Amino acid sequence: MKKISLIAFLGLSFLAFSQKVSNTSADKTKSSKALITKAGSDAEAKKRSVEEKAKLPKPYDPKADAEADLTKLIAQAKEEGKNIIIQAGGNWCIWCLRFNQYVQTTPELKGIVDANYLYYHLNYSPDNKNEKVFAQYGNPGEKFGYPVFIVLDKDGNMIHIQRSDVLEEGKGYSFEKVKNFFNEWTPKS
Repeated sequence: MKKISLIAFLGLSFLAFSQKVSNTSADKTKSSKALITKAGSDAEAKKRSVEEKAKLPKPYDPKADAEADLTKLIAQAKEEGKNIIIQAGGNWCIWCLRFNQYVQTTPELKGIVDANYLYYHLNYSPDNKNEKVFAQYGNPGEKFGYPVFIVLDKDGNMIHIQRSDVLEEGKGYSFEKVKNFFNEWTPKS
């Protein structure tokens, strides 16, 4: 009786193990197909991103002297009674380019910006990291990624750092969130 029980146990164990192995093989095949599909969709997404990036204006100038530019902007802001928005990022950053394009092509947002701010694109790239300028604002790009926005009052004092991810919606930006951000930091009379 012990032999029959042992043979039955071994037989069932073998059957259970072979089921597990065969499921594992099926899972591996599914997994491989999923990886190929994901890799394919990742490559396709990257291709679309490169194409989109090529079409968007490139507002960042790696050769610009950011310190000198900001000194001039602060003098102009005092004269005009405007605040300054620094959009930190680079032409390599699809979200930076999307934000710039969104503001420039949305009349209500562009109107708020033009009436209340001087707008500056502070470059961060291998060509020019503008380390000294970023350091004076606490290196917000290191903390929050790009783009990141630094709002200065008309005297050049930093009054706000704005992360961009909270302004996003889908593959773009939320009109209401961006509008609220711009309206919140307009010059106070």
